[in-house]
Amino acid sequence: MTNQIKKRPRVPVHGVLLLDKPVGFSSNDALIKAKRFLNALKAGHTGTLDPFATGLLPLCFGEATKFSQDLLEADKTYTTVVHLGVTTTTGDTEGEVLAQTPVDTTVSQIEAVLKQFTGPIKQVPPMYSALKRDGKPLYEYARAGVTLERESRDVVIHALDLLSYDAPFLTLKVTCSKGTYVRVLGEDIGAALGCGAHLKELRRIQVGHLVLEKSITLASLEELPDEERLALLDPVDALLSSFPVVQLNDTLATRFLHGQRLALGKEEGVTLPAEIGRVRVYRESDGQLLGSAQLQEFQILAPERLINTQ
Repeated sequence: MTNQIKKRPRVPVHGVLLLDKPVGFSSNDALIKAKRFLNALKAGHTGTLDPFATGLLPLCFGEATKFSQDLLEADKTYTTVVHLGVTTTTGDTEGEVLAQTPVDTTVSQIEAVLKQFTGPIKQVPPMYSALKRDGKPLYEYARAGVTLERESRDVVIHALDLLSYDAPFLTLKVTCSKGTYVRVLGEDIGAALGCGAHLKELRRIQVGHLVLEKSITLASLEELPDEERLALLDPVDALLSSFPVVQLNDTLATRFLHGQRLALGKEEGVTLPAEIGRVRVYRESDGQLLGSAQLQEFQILAPERLINTQ
């Protein structure tokens, strides 16, 4: 008789895990492993990293998944090694080589080109991307040898710093807005230098206010006992720490959790931020996070995403 291994039932786990994604894993593969290690019922990641890329991949569990969109919208910072003189089909090391060109580029030429790509720029999304056309990812068309027209999109390169240059390898630090393809940036820099380029390495070191230094690898996570794995989770409101705080008494908290808009200008004892915009909302009596909201004109608090406090 064959012994069947009984699977542990998944349990509700709430919080944020900062993972240092290894090379060769898709973001979803890394999420599945971390979810299994934590025996979590519900989980999601906050924006993909290509398999060849490494670095910070914030993973959201349970109630934290309600706020993952905030990190998708956040600025991101990377370090990258650009291989000048070689272009590939994918713009990175996973593609086939298209052309090789001698590299005769000086640091002053590089610095001049980097200035051209700092600030608001336009980018054409790559064919090897998860963007969809008619319900199918672009990379599926690309693998079939089909190239589609893509409209350029506006992105912002907040900072583009030259860390080192050891020809043909150019090491950069990039801080950019959402929707930026660093692969395309590397290709465009190579084209502007007249020699072409692709990314040899890409490592994400910051997402919004979350930093790589506080992350853990899958290998290290696997070695820990269950209770130590759970202790690594940041609380749900770690994703909201840049938002001002609003605290509500028990009566207002109950109304808020029922999705009611609150006219707080008439309420005594409620301290509100000076500026309208997004806020994080807590119950004053026990410090329980209730969710996020929009503080609107005339001191109206409009619930946005609510926490299940049961």
